[in-house]
Amino acid sequence: MTKRSVKRVAAVHDLSGFGRTSLAVVIPILSTMGIQVCSVPTAVLSTHTGGFKDYTFVDLTDYLESYFNHWKKINLDFDCIYTGFLGSSKQIDIIGNFIEDFGKNPDTLVVVDPVLGDNGKLYSTMNDEVVAQMKKLVRKADIITPNFTEAAFLLNKPYRTDIKISELKRWLYELSQMGPEKVVITSAPACGVAKTTNVVAYNREDRRYWKVSCVYIPAHYPGTGDAFTSVLVGSLLQGDNLPIALDRGVQFITGAIRASYGASYPKREGVLLERVLGNLNMPFIISSYEMID
Repeated sequence: MTKRSVKRVAAVHDLSGFGRTSLAVVIPILSTMGIQVCSVPTAVLSTHTGGFKDYTFVDLTDYLESYFNHWKKINLDFDCIYTGFLGSSKQIDIIGNFIEDFGKNPDTLVVVDPVLGDNGKLYSTMNDEVVAQMKKLVRKADIITPNFTEAAFLLNKPYRTDIKISELKRWLYELSQMGPEKVVITSAPACGVAKTTNVVAYNREDRRYWKVSCVYIPAHYPGTGDAFTSVLVGSLLQGDNLPIALDRGVQFITGAIRASYGASYPKREGVLLERVLGNLNMPFIISSYEMID
């Protein structure tokens, strides 16, 4: 891999002209953290799909292979490949080949955010075929970051909000057996703890389980999952270990939601990212991660 002073990430996500999701949050977060983002737009939309109607959509699946062939010709390499929303099984196949071609170097970190659904349901653009293909893509990853719903679909488990931490640990372990060394599940229920949600993680290398708890704020903002994984990726590329990266991600998203919750604007636009980007360069106070026995 070429030596360079700035880390380089290939970010495979869709691009919305309006709304703070996908590349619209990935690029500013990683750039603020001192990392070069090389965008791979899988689709271009006038707005994101969460809360907007009649949006325009251009599928770039047929363009991706020539896109990657040009990158091969100019000998690009990456410190990280980071994938998010993929809109079809064909697209997942193409991205899988891209990971095999550009992720051969053992120093290249492959992060897959398996975007499939939320609140116990698949997104309207997803189906069982896409879930099956996503399971194959997960095998190629070093790290995956499903939310609780997506973890259930990847494991063919029922969606239950009364799940206990011992069962969550089992889910983490079973997901790691699919291929990734590190597994992070976001928006996990905190059984028996009111107004709290958890991010839980497992590192197969040292067989440790981690948890970061945060106060549940009763508001939904599209793009927070993209923002969390972006901070996680940036933190790991800066040299942080997994629990610190988890802590940084949760603190950033919690701050972004708090900064947005009191403001009067449509929540479908996403968090007020511009108000909190500077937090990424402030001294970090380790405060909330804990190891799960």
